[in-house]
Amino acid sequence: MAEFLEIIRQLPLLSSILFLTVLGLLIIILLPEERPETIKVVSAVISGAILIVCILLYMGYDQGRGGLQFVERSIWVKSLGIYYFNAVDGINLPMLLLTGIVLFTGVLTMWQLEKRVKEYFAFTFLLVLGVFGVFMAFDLFFLFVYYDIALFPMYPLIAIWGSTRKEYGAMKLTLYLLAGSALILPGIVLLFIKSGLWTFDMIALSQAHFSPVVQSIGFLLFLFGFGVLAGLWPFHTWSPVGHVAAPTAVSMIHAGVLMKLGAYGVLRVGGFLCPEGWAQWSELMAVLATVGVVYGAFVGLAQTDLKYVIGYSSVSHMGLVSLGLSTVTVSGVNGAVFQMFAHGIMTALLFSSVGYIYDKTHTKMIPELGGMSRNMPYISGFFILAALAGVGVPCLASFWAELLVFISAVQTYPVRGILAICGLLISALFMLRVVAKTFYGPANPKFAGLPDINIWLASPRAILAGCIVLFGLFPWMMLNLIQVSTVPLIGRVVGY
Repeated sequence: MAEFLEIIRQLPLLSSILFLTVLGLLIIILLPEERPETIKVVSAVISGAILIVCILLYMGYDQGRGGLQFVERSIWVKSLGIYYFNAVDGINLPMLLLTGIVLFTGVLTMWQLEKRVKEYFAFTFLLVLGVFGVFMAFDLFFLFVYYDIALFPMYPLIAIWGSTRKEYGAMKLTLYLLAGSALILPGIVLLFIKSGLWTFDMIALSQAHFSPVVQSIGFLLFLFGFGVLAGLWPFHTWSPVGHVAAPTAVSMIHAGVLMKLGAYGVLRVGGFLCPEGWAQWSELMAVLATVGVVYGAFVGLAQTDLKYVIGYSSVSHMGLVSLGLSTVTVSGVNGAVFQMFAHGIMTALLFSSVGYIYDKTHTKMIPELGGMSRNMPYISGFFILAALAGVGVPCLASFWAELLVFISAVQTYPVRGILAICGLLISALFMLRVVAKTFYGPANPKFAGLPDINIWLASPRAILAGCIVLFGLFPWMMLNLIQVSTVPLIGRVVGY
């Protein structure tokens, strides 16, 4: 096994992920539109291969050595100090694994798609190309380019294949995210100029001695620029609307992966390059995060549309990520990164389950559903498991992440930490209410003869459910990896 892992560590796995994603995109573009089944098979095979590479990355990372591994670095534009620079550590490796899982399960979830199949999967691969690029890039120029690549496909994916005010949802999402991107670029240019190093290399920039003012301005730009995508209150309003309007697999990628891109950017770019600014604005982060947790819980409590419930639940849970980051502690950041992974899996399963229910019943309205566990016991079971994970039930993945965030928050900001816990209790109340009204109680006779999910369509949901249980029973599989990188990162802030 040791020899196998050593061989893995010599392979250019990060470039392989990008290559496979581009290859999938090109094959789909070249295939004729009249062969939708072939397009689906190619998408499944390529996304499955990408997932395997992500798993090999996870297995091959040497936690004992820590630091950046699987490094790929070569000059791109020498005069501007732009490098093709990819690497992984304990912070971005869980995000790459999450993206691989959600991409593969999302492709299988949309297997019954019939409308413009070629364009749908082409836009999906273009989107995840940007996502993978952001998660692995250590050059700010490439990171920004990948970030914008990830944003663009969301508009057509929602406007063409979505529902429920899809044009409005697509436009609102795009405008908000582009506005956030417009804040990120000045932050990057500021650090590039003030470093005096004439490079976008993040490792080189992290060694530069930026003044407190530069760090303060830089972190604030990154906080709000990336925070828009992370659903940071009060810039979250695009998110629930986008969730509801998007088709099933796009909702999975949107809530499961794309929102994590924002939180990752705040940590990787803002926290890593502006540690003094991170410490300075941490209390503001904590306030906005706490409001987001409580606000999302209260608004979610009043919703009658299943997708809106999940959408506002995501705002609340992403508030927990921001709250963990705001503590600027090892346990808080550990919990935040673990929450990003756990919430990504959990919310992907929720949207995947709702998508199947909607396809069969043609409604997402809670009052119109009822007793679904008798009509569709298996798909109901998947939703209930994900809902319990969202509630924070022990031995499911989200429990450990939320526990770490709450402990750190109460120790750092006692009042805000307690308010966030109250928000989670309210969130638990509305999720349990949804489960009770949708899957138990009197059954709607109109849905009595509907078929439950078959083995093929259940497979992607089973993968997601298995991840929730696996990392809930064995949290060390993720926490040990994350801690390898959070300890030196927090050390930079403390020692600055």
